[in-house]
Amino acid sequence: QVHVVESGGGLVQPGGSLSLSCAASGSIFSIYVMGWYRQAPGAQRELVTDIDSGGSTNYEDSVKGRLTISRDNAKNTVYLQMNSLKPEDTAVYYCNAKLVVATTTVTYDYWGQGTLVTVSS
Repeated sequence: QVHVVESGGGLVQPGGSLSLSCAASGSIFSIYVMGWYRQAPGAQRELVTDIDSGGSTNYEDSVKGRLTISRDNAKNTVYLQMNSLKPEDTAVYYCNAKLVVATTTVTYDYWGQGTLVTVSS
């Protein structure tokens, strides 16, 4: 059994900052990639940023320079620091972990329950 749990989110004014965190727990052998996706109302879920076990990162163009992903491999935890937030960042943010479950050799996608980020004055 594997669990992926996010925390953080909420309401912030334009130009403000928020931080999210996500922890994976359970029968995990290894986690290859952890990332953050978001889904705005009426839109498809999209990749915001991800980070592999070596620390290599990817960012969606609109968030470069404003959002920063980091990871603690020992804690199976990923963080998202969001600065200079804009109304268009408003969405439900989902944590994703691509991991191998203990005693298997198969990589699975696990998702958190989502956390709402609202950027509004």
